[in-house]
Amino acid sequence: MNPDTLAEAILAVVTPIAASLRPEETLGLAASDIPLERPRNRDHGDWASNVAMRLAKRLGTNPRELAQRIADEMSTVDGVASAEVAGPGFINFRLDAAAAGVLAKTIVEAGSAYGTNDSQHGVSVNVEFVSANPTGPLHIAHTRWAALGDSIVRLLLASGANAVREYYINDAGAQMQRFASSVVASAKGEPTPEGGYPGEYIAALAARVVEARPDLLDLPEDEQLRIAEDLAYGYQLAEIKSSLERFNVPFDEWFSERTLHAKGEDGTSLIDQAVDRLREQGHVFDEAGAVWVRTTDFGDDKDRVIRRSNGEYTYFAADAAYYLNKGDRGFQNKIYLLGADHHGYVHRLKAVAGAAGEDPEKNIQVLIGQMVSINGARLSKRAGNIIEMDDLLEWLGTDALRYSLERSPADSPLDLDPELLQKRTNDNPVFYVQYAHARTHNVARNAVDSGVDRSEFAPETLTHETESALLGALQEFPRIVAFAAEVREPHRVARYLEELAGLYHRWYDNCRITPLGDAPIESVHRTRLWLNDATGQVLRNGLDLLGVSAPERM
Repeated sequence: MNPDTLAEAILAVVTPIAASLRPEETLGLAASDIPLERPRNRDHGDWASNVAMRLAKRLGTNPRELAQRIADEMSTVDGVASAEVAGPGFINFRLDAAAAGVLAKTIVEAGSAYGTNDSQHGVSVNVEFVSANPTGPLHIAHTRWAALGDSIVRLLLASGANAVREYYINDAGAQMQRFASSVVASAKGEPTPEGGYPGEYIAALAARVVEARPDLLDLPEDEQLRIAEDLAYGYQLAEIKSSLERFNVPFDEWFSERTLHAKGEDGTSLIDQAVDRLREQGHVFDEAGAVWVRTTDFGDDKDRVIRRSNGEYTYFAADAAYYLNKGDRGFQNKIYLLGADHHGYVHRLKAVAGAAGEDPEKNIQVLIGQMVSINGARLSKRAGNIIEMDDLLEWLGTDALRYSLERSPADSPLDLDPELLQKRTNDNPVFYVQYAHARTHNVARNAVDSGVDRSEFAPETLTHETESALLGALQEFPRIVAFAAEVREPHRVARYLEELAGLYHRWYDNCRITPLGDAPIESVHRTRLWLNDATGQVLRNGLDLLGVSAPERM
């Protein structure tokens, strides 16, 4: 019996009781409305519910009396060993060993599908993150969003959503001109122009550009800049993609800002069309020769200029066009992951959603992350003033870096300890979880060598208290995944895996899969192998949601 079937059983008991108390009222409850949680003290049972306390006032009865009626009925349900009332109306449920133990086989048979759910079914989500300018390498500030954004999408997909990872390439505007000027200056052996990009990586890009176009410096200056921009941009973007691939972050869409500015056959751009569409919604007005969006209607601190009096569009215009384009591509919900210095974008983007006729509280979500620092990390020799992602990956490894970035809420500052992340001890969280997974495989290999297989499954033999605790945690995994997807918080999966690893290690210390000496192989040994393999599967599934590997040997 899992939490869902227990909730269904409680609903089946509660419904007639409610009807007897208030015949004229229909509860209108679903199994998902039945609250269940794990008791902090496992001596109190496997699951607890305050359903009686929630319904008592509505049904005009005493919470504890209602709880007792529910408990009495639930005690007769198959798979429920006991149901006891505690405090003002809590009900503690204890499942019988067989009903709880069946889960081990269910997990093994489900494999990688265990934990997937349909809580986000029918939801289309565009998750945009990283989106660094293609004018330099990715650095430490990008690593956190790369890890979190990818894991949020993995959680959404596991929960049934149609979700994509999108990278917005800021390849239009003044920064690209400064980038081209920097490359050309380096090719000429000149100092970095004012406002340009310094660093050895610019010299490396310049060398590649000159190698591709030996005639570059013989061309007119405007041609030099155009060619340098196009070639260096392509090289740098390829490096960014390579860094993200090394970090196990695959993007589904790479959206170029230039797409928004390009003129179509009708002579208009997506930005032109966006202004017209917002005007049709009634939120655009003209003043002092400029075109404005009345974003204060949607909580912004001031109205925004979308086209200046000289006819030039603002960055806000591109933001608006990009947002509308996401909707045109079928994404009803948009998630933006922005850095700590982008707080001002929250109201601006929500205002765009409102001006477009959408619900700013539903169709758009802007997540602001805090900075991450790593003691002892050195500035990049290539870039000169940043800590590159590639250097971090070489130093700490993808698994340690990703896991450590994902195990804390995005809005909390992080100061990572590199010495800890490189330790092969239980003090290192990622090692602790990965070692638990590797141990499940080692146990399985030893079991095979000892003649223990999964030819028999007797869940009623899983009676040790550590088995009850382990099975209880395994039951929770689908709920953890669904909730983490709903609140966009991968750290809930990481913390769950650490708890599961601890429960597994305690079980391993107390329950043998291989019999001692010449003792015969019994049903309990074979059944415990199912439980061992089920735990390994859940650890593996959870690590995959975090983009972290699950080694079979360590």
